[in-house]
Amino acid sequence: MRVMVMVKANEDTEAGNPPDTGMLEAMGQYNEELVKAGIMLDGEGLHPSSAGARIRFSGDERTVVDGPFAETKELIAGYWIWQVRDLDEALEWAKRCPNPTGEDSVLEIRPVFELDDFGDNVTPEIREREERLRSELEERS
Repeated sequence: MRVMVMVKANEDTEAGNPPDTGMLEAMGQYNEELVKAGIMLDGEGLHPSSAGARIRFSGDERTVVDGPFAETKELIAGYWIWQVRDLDEALEWAKRCPNPTGEDSVLEIRPVFELDDFGDNVTPEIREREERLRSELEERS
């Protein structure tokens, strides 16, 4: 199963303060363990929300809202995509993570939908398109 592990933002990450050398080293070692174990598929830190934007949908209308965004507790400072056996394995790996901010930090783990999770709504045409797109993505990496 794939999971997305989100590092929740805080005031420090939203201020754009980069991690210190010690944190970069600790996270680098942790990422190396994840890669060697075949767990990590992807992962990156994110710029603060002041560098981003949101698109709000209302029917056919689209509205762009520029950052920063007020609710820091709802923002993400970074993420990983992991391939794990189950949620328990993801939790065990997450517990080994260096504290991302050195203070109060939160990691949120969410399973990624797989095509089979959508049941009979996935027609053969939809399945073929999704498999073709995934193949194209793999060729690019």
